[in-house]
Amino acid sequence: MATPLTIAVKRIHEPARPGDGARFLVDRLWPRGVSKEKAALAAWLKPLSPSDGLRKRFHAETADSDEAWDEFRLNYFAELDAGGEEMKAALSTLDAAVRAGPVTLLYAAKSEERNNAVALREWLECR
Repeated sequence: MATPLTIAVKRIHEPARPGDGARFLVDRLWPRGVSKEKAALAAWLKPLSPSDGLRKRFHAETADSDEAWDEFRLNYFAELDAGGEEMKAALSTLDAAVRAGPVTLLYAAKSEERNNAVALREWLECR
């Protein structure tokens, strides 16, 4: 049986903790008000973030609706499945970190339940 993945999801504005393990920002844009030092990142995995078009559509729609969230996830998963070379390299970096210990995916969105890091963790756990 495969070992379960240890992937946490956390808002980047929360302070870094020792239990976070390797911290990866998975947003396309750098979050306002966060210095690179405070972020304490292993890496910024921008290629794993949703495309600009998908991100803008999701935020323009009612992001709180189940329908918008489901549509976002399906489209984001399709982008991840289609991944190019940069995405494959970012996934390789993330996979190596997960094998080495705990990993925390960081996001800047206000919603703790509906954001790209939550969706990415779901996709990683199901692949």
